[in-house]
Amino acid sequence: MFEDSDHRVIEAIRLPLWGSVVASDGVVPWRLVDGLGEPVEPVEVFLRDFVAQGRSANSVRSYALALLRWWRFLVAVGVAWDRVSPAEVRDFVLWLGQATKPVAAARVGSRATVGQVNPVTRKRHLGDGYGPATVRHSNAVLRTFYEFWLERGEGPLVNPVVLARAGRGRAHAHHNPLEAFRPEGRLRYNPRLPKRKPRAMPDERWDALFAAMGRNRDRAILALGVSTGARAAELLGMRGADLDWGGQLVRVVRKGTRAEQWLPASPEAFVWLRLYLADVGGGVLGAGDPVWRTVYRRGGVHEPLNYEALRAVFRRANRRLGANWTMHDLRHTCAIRMVRDGRLSLRDAQTILGHAHLSTTQLYLEQDDEEVFARVREHLAARERPRPAPPAPAALGYDPADLAVLFGNPR
Repeated sequence: MFEDSDHRVIEAIRLPLWGSVVASDGVVPWRLVDGLGEPVEPVEVFLRDFVAQGRSANSVRSYALALLRWWRFLVAVGVAWDRVSPAEVRDFVLWLGQATKPVAAARVGSRATVGQVNPVTRKRHLGDGYGPATVRHSNAVLRTFYEFWLERGEGPLVNPVVLARAGRGRAHAHHNPLEAFRPEGRLRYNPRLPKRKPRAMPDERWDALFAAMGRNRDRAILALGVSTGARAAELLGMRGADLDWGGQLVRVVRKGTRAEQWLPASPEAFVWLRLYLADVGGGVLGAGDPVWRTVYRRGGVHEPLNYEALRAVFRRANRRLGANWTMHDLRHTCAIRMVRDGRLSLRDAQTILGHAHLSTTQLYLEQDDEEVFARVREHLAARERPRPAPPAPAALGYDPADLAVLFGNPR
């Protein structure tokens, strides 16, 4: 196996259309099934334990999709899941680095912009390949999956997703039993992530995006997003009981911890929210009713607005503006506005954004390139301003020494 794996032709590997991830009504909301529609038993057991740890349905789906891609790779190279070695993980990472992501339909309008930098937002459009973040997430999923089976005494003898250690010593060889175990280094085949600075949306771009929204519902979502810094999934999960009209607060369920948190919103956001609710239901909203609903009725009712529908709202606005803004840009904008407001502390911003560590909030302290450029332009313009003409010489007949005593010694 080691000899064959060391000479695989990565470019020739083609993943089959094997299996799929399907929704389920059981305790595990998403399942990985094979080509016959039967659950893949190792993944089924792992996801059951994963759900028992309190993970969200979105996390379950994300892990299931990553394991589906891994299973398809194993089918292509002809290796069983419990017979893999670090060589298979290495080749899988190499394959991800040169493969093209499968798409449901051929690109039409976005074909010319794939991987290009948008001139309006200065953000790069999504490419056709798998980015470093996807590869790192895939490695993290696989390591967690095999750690689970190693704890049960099954699967391969060692975790195939190995760590990159500086030395050759055994992991935790000198561990103090009175102290907790610490991570022993990064994963060996993890690509490095490019450092990206969070950027605030300039005020004129924000005004243009807000004006491109055609409905009060969309304006209300944008106003809440930029004033609370909440994530898209957190806003879409709001119910009628999550609105405090008197205190102008909204309650969201945090993405990672699943903890409930009240966030202050701007008065303008509540104005647009009231206008939107008047459009869809006469302003009446029950405590358990979803706040965000579709504009058009299906079966006589407005369905809850999902993430794909919200993305469609941004796609329509971006086509008008020639931009590629996303809902997460509003969170970045809110964060940078807060950390640069002298009336708020960094701890205040951390609380509103829901960051577990202050170091995450400190990323927003870095200067935005646009602001640096503006200050440098002012500096260059000041250097190019015409200097005042020198004063006219004193009239003839006066002694310069006398003038120096009277007016000082001009240079």
